[in-house]
Amino acid sequence: MTDRDCVQFLQWSLPQLRMRWNGFRKVRAQVCKRIDRRLAVLGLADAAAYRSFLEVNKSEWNELDSLCRVSISRFFRDREVFRALEQEVVRLGEGTLARGGMELRCWSIGCASGEEAYTLAILWDFGAARRFPSMKISILATDADKNMIERAKEGCYQAGSLRELPLDWRKSGFVREQDRFCVIPGLRDKVTFLEQDIRTVEPGGLFHLILCRNLAFTYFDKELQKEILVRLHDKLDTEGALVVGIHESLPPGFSGFLPLPGSPGIYRKRQTVA
Repeated sequence: MTDRDCVQFLQWSLPQLRMRWNGFRKVRAQVCKRIDRRLAVLGLADAAAYRSFLEVNKSEWNELDSLCRVSISRFFRDREVFRALEQEVVRLGEGTLARGGMELRCWSIGCASGEEAYTLAILWDFGAARRFPSMKISILATDADKNMIERAKEGCYQAGSLRELPLDWRKSGFVREQDRFCVIPGLRDKVTFLEQDIRTVEPGGLFHLILCRNLAFTYFDKELQKEILVRLHDKLDTEGALVVGIHESLPPGFSGFLPLPGSPGIYRKRQTVA
């Protein structure tokens, strides 16, 4: 399948999955390779044949949906966001303590193989936790891909995944096992991984911090983005914060969040929604 054929196929199929082509433009090679492999499994000659197959076999749309999951992840991705998030976590911790809470609840959506969730655990243990010795953090990390969840639970990574972490965090947060670096038990215990698709379901309870980066507001269509944004607002604690990708923006028409000045991608919950 040529790149042109794949582009045309994605422009036809993605809207039917409530996704948008613009989000896939730069990462389409990953998806196109998966579709090529699927064509070989099905014994189909090209994208046109796959399109005809989808029109007859409705259950195949679920398979195509799984092929369109982009899983690019690494520790401390977009370091300026995590640097700003260090201060935001302190604010959330202070607010939680002032209201009598002893646990900071966080949710990482579309966690892929776990780097983001573990980065948050590292940020807490090697930074904010010193200011809140009586408080604990719990991090729920969800992803629709079962294989990604299993890799995240294992918690072991190649050196390249850690290259953006500060050196002292790399030394303190991991143990080396042959050619891999594995998250230490004290950090792993703070994270719970769950197979879950944000488009259809969300976990129970409220969260002080939600990270939804490089997923909903990149790949989903605008109407689905709006639906998810309202649900995320409802899942946040009174003074909670939402973090999105550094190159993402929230869909217009919803006034439930205020951007944090000077902190790209971080929004605070607004109590009065117009």
